[in-house]
Amino acid sequence: MDSDRLFKLSPSSFSFLYEGCKRCFYLNVVHGISQPSIPLPGIFSTIASLLKTHYDGKNTKELHPDLPEGVVSHGEKYVKSKIINFPNHKSRCFISGRFDIVTSFEDGSYGVIDFKTGNPNKDHDVLYGRQLRAYSYALENSADGALGLTPISKLGLLYFPPVRTKQDKVEQLLYESDIHWVEVEK
Repeated sequence: MDSDRLFKLSPSSFSFLYEGCKRCFYLNVVHGISQPSIPLPGIFSTIASLLKTHYDGKNTKELHPDLPEGVVSHGEKYVKSKIINFPNHKSRCFISGRFDIVTSFEDGSYGVIDFKTGNPNKDHDVLYGRQLRAYSYALENSADGALGLTPISKLGLLYFPPVRTKQDKVEQLLYESDIHWVEVEK
């Protein structure tokens, strides 16, 4: 029997948790049981924060030349969708999470972009595609009072893998990266 419950779905859980272990995803959403995890080094959070700060308000062509003209308009904002109802079920859900950046394109549409520090991988568009589509859904179907942006025309991953170092000053080492854009089908 389907009980009347409201479940929160996190876009980030659609990537590794759902793809890696659907039972773990179920246990997390329905019972609040988290999958054991290892702490990620703080360096990844630091890099993501620096990237978001660096690109805030910049032209999309500075992110990557394959992106349409526009600007980086939103960085690391929370989204929350309207409640999602399913036919013949009393239980409902909503999507809630925080994206990396959103771009505003000159044609009036938006793009949701996730930053990655690793190397591009063709399997990542499947792995992170659900996550990006969940952000897109929440933005286009926002709850009252939540950030709403529509239409979302682009989803993608922007990779910044460290590829070389450069030292201009004795006390300063720079990591350089080749930037890769991987578009994800909406």
